[in-house]
Amino acid sequence: MKLTNDVDMLIKLAMELQSIAQNGLTYTKDQFDKERFERVREISAQVMAMKTDLSIEKVKEVFCNETGYQTPKIETRAAMFSKKKILLVKEQEKWSLPGGWVDYDETIASSTIKEVKEETGLDIIPLRVIAIQDRNKHNSPKFAYGICKVFMLCSIISGSFQPNKETTESRFFSLEELPILDENKTIYNQVRMCFEAFNSKKWEVIFD
Repeated sequence: MKLTNDVDMLIKLAMELQSIAQNGLTYTKDQFDKERFERVREISAQVMAMKTDLSIEKVKEVFCNETGYQTPKIETRAAMFSKKKILLVKEQEKWSLPGGWVDYDETIASSTIKEVKEETGLDIIPLRVIAIQDRNKHNSPKFAYGICKVFMLCSIISGSFQPNKETTESRFFSLEELPILDENKTIYNQVRMCFEAFNSKKWEVIFD
């Protein structure tokens, strides 16, 4: 257990170093400081690569490729029900709630509508927020940057599944018959939470 905690702490420290470096590169005007911040960023990437399964090239791609003040990314996940079953989508042999990144020109609601349409072919109406979670506190593996996952309860208007480049199938499941989940995107407790929100008349938003 201690070994796991030590790795988690090193990853957390690497993320903090990356944030300091990125923010420093954003605001400093001094060339020597820029070189120092670039070195701090390089060290943070090396630590992250040592303590995860990612190559140094991949770490730099996803961990050290942004500019500007560092903030968490936003991801939406949609919960839709029919006959007391929840809709999941299949991608690479595992299942998850439909959803994805919020683009710079989208809102939480419009992004949810867009992602569901792309992955399921369905037209929906977002009804309310179920939860806002810190992804690294719930999903695995841990990412080298912060992500806020926003779970939305939605109502289906119309449509049917259409083949697309992201998902190969969509299907409704009861909580007792869930398939193998892609824990990078959706875990059992998150699906259970969506069932609880669907069945509650006075649901209060959960947030980390």
